[in-house]
Amino acid sequence: MDLTEIERRIVNRYQRGFPYEPRPFKAMADALGLTEELVLNTLADLRERRILSRVGAVIAPNTVGASTLAAMSVPQAMLDQVAAQVSAHPEVNHNYEREHHLNLWFVLAADDRDAVLEVIRKIEAETGLEVVELPLEESYHIDLGFRV
Repeated sequence: MDLTEIERRIVNRYQRGFPYEPRPFKAMADALGLTEELVLNTLADLRERRILSRVGAVIAPNTVGASTLAAMSVPQAMLDQVAAQVSAHPEVNHNYEREHHLNLWFVLAADDRDAVLEVIRKIEAETGLEVVELPLEESYHIDLGFRV
């Protein structure tokens, strides 16, 4: 993956410590000696090129709203279709395939527990498949940041 020097500076500086303020991209730009427009355009380009999938703060589970890890047993022939249906819900922030009878896992977050359950019901109705909830019992912090 070829990144420009500006792209590297932005990614390396803000894998952690995303500014929590009304204009976070302006704060990022000011700290890097760039313009807010350049930061926003650079991040949009990185998303368009599928180098970044998401830009924003990471909030500990269930501290704001409600969230859950969930899984489904999806026939292999339907996996891409069902994964797309699951990902179409804005409450789902990612999904992934696992080598297990529960082979499609995803995380969803919503305003409250009732909203989480409503999304689960919608996914079940759309796919015709059961969603198994895997609630958080103990949290661990794994830092997935790395220099590029």
